[in-house]
Amino acid sequence: MKPELFSSIKIRTIENTEELTLVRNLEALIWKDDDPVPVHHMAAAVKNGGLVIGAFSNENLIGFQYSFAGFNGNEVHLHSHNLGIHPDYRKFGLGERLKRYQKEAALQKGYSVIKWTYDPLETVNGYLNLHKLQAVSSSYIENAYGDLKDGLNKGISSDRFLVEWKIAKDTGRSSAQRNLPHAIELEKTNGLPSPLRVDLSQTANELFVPVPAFFQELKMKNIELAIKWRTATRKVFLHYFNHGWEATDLIRNESDPSICFYALSSTKKI
Repeated sequence: MKPELFSSIKIRTIENTEELTLVRNLEALIWKDDDPVPVHHMAAAVKNGGLVIGAFSNENLIGFQYSFAGFNGNEVHLHSHNLGIHPDYRKFGLGERLKRYQKEAALQKGYSVIKWTYDPLETVNGYLNLHKLQAVSSSYIENAYGDLKDGLNKGISSDRFLVEWKIAKDTGRSSAQRNLPHAIELEKTNGLPSPLRVDLSQTANELFVPVPAFFQELKMKNIELAIKWRTATRKVFLHYFNHGWEATDLIRNESDPSICFYALSSTKKI
């Protein structure tokens, strides 16, 4: 995308049903076999503390973000349900721009926290959520949405991180690739990273959890290996989250681009 075209993209909130219909249509294009959110549902959410945000290029909708008001029994938060980018406009940072706009719009509505779920094996999402936005996760949900049939999720359980983004304050976190113990020992299977052994015995304050950097490509080549990764990472994240740890970052591996590392920190410092 040319820089002048990228800068011409306008991001704004959406409220009328005509433009909400464009959101539904774009969602159907992106996820194909999944059911898009009904227009009347989005319209009701917008009237009751929710947000629908659109990215427009020459009045054409090329990306969106939809969120609604949430309550966990103790506090109100904005729950970010989905974010989608037209296939022709991906890898240009639109996802981050939509999230940054969402933050400012949420602050104006009085929210201090935004929450959402994502698949921890989708490292592009992890890099945006934990590294760029500096959100954290300490909750792992097994098969959160059941057996999904869309192209990204078909054939593997829909496990998710629940992410918490405290937008009312700047965390000021800084991260770098360091020499930390690994919770999963690796090997290569036909050139693909494979989990060999899980280590649940770490007692340090920090550790790395390696994950494949290109999970969808790996899944297409070897679905059994993809399921093996799901099983291994589920075991690790459930164990450490249940013992007071949280995922604070996703770091790309400088020496092996096929692997990324989740940085986990203990909230109960030794």
